[in-house]
Amino acid sequence: MSWKKRSQLSEQGFTLVELIAAITILLLLVSVALSLARVRVQRARETELRRDLREMREAIDHYKDYSDRGAILAKVNTNGYPPDLKTLVEGVPIQGGGSLKYKFLRKIPLDPTTGNADWGLRSVQDDADSRSWGGQNVFDVYSKSQGTALDGTQYADW
Repeated sequence: MSWKKRSQLSEQGFTLVELIAAITILLLLVSVALSLARVRVQRARETELRRDLREMREAIDHYKDYSDRGAILAKVNTNGYPPDLKTLVEGVPIQGGGSLKYKFLRKIPLDPTTGNADWGLRSVQDDADSRSWGGQNVFDVYSKSQGTALDGTQYADW
């Protein structure tokens, strides 16, 4: 084989070292992209969790406000807070409105960190950092997730 033919053959393809270098660079780029995608998905779940908690807390506050103004009848020993989250969805009769009901939530949202609608509840009678619900009323809600947020806090502490 002549010198000219050998040089043409070597110029037609990649060497093994070039292929290994290209694959290594590609793997590094893919691993960076996957870690960024994971963080983005977690951030989206955290945003949804914050929105859901805010929505339920606002509904509880509206219920309390309606109860304090006498627009709805509150059960005894509830301090004007709803007895459970289901009451916020099903609605309560409005005073003097006949069969009219006021609904505070369309539905109980799913916890994006656990995937179900099982939220932790606190009543006025419970301690502020209690993880068990006394059952008297719903003063606050929290996530039952044991996970840690991107900022280092526990989801259950939100």
